[in-house]
Amino acid sequence: MEFLIIAILVILAVGIFRYYRQRAYLKVLTEDEFVKGYRKAQLIDVREPQEFERGHILGARNIPVTQMKQRLIEMRKDKPVYLYCQSGSRSARAAHLLHKQGYQEIYQLKGGFKKWTGKIKTGKRF
Repeated sequence: MEFLIIAILVILAVGIFRYYRQRAYLKVLTEDEFVKGYRKAQLIDVREPQEFERGHILGARNIPVTQMKQRLIEMRKDKPVYLYCQSGSRSARAAHLLHKQGYQEIYQLKGGFKKWTGKIKTGKRF
C-alpha cells in the first residue's frame, strides 16, 4: 500500500513539473489571440494528412508531429510558430520537440481545431 501511495505521488509530481516547465516555453492562445498573430507566423497543423485534408485553418501547412523531427528544415527558428492539432495534445508534443531544438516563440491554439470557428479549407477530394 505504501508503495502505491509513493508511486502516485511521484507520478503527480512529474506531471506538475512538466506542466509548469511547458508553460515556460509554450503559450496557449484563445482563438482571438491566435487569429491576431498567426498570419505573421508559421502556421503548422500537426495532425495526420488525412485529417488535414478533411479540413484545416486557411494558410496552414501540414507537418504531422510524427514527421516533425525529419521536417525541421521546413521551419524557421527566427519566426514564431503557431501550432494546432485536433484537441491540443499532439501540438503540445510538437512544441516540446521544437523547444528542444531551440525554437523560442511557440504558440498553441487552445482547444485545437475542434474548437476553431474561423475560416477553414478542405481538400479537393471532399
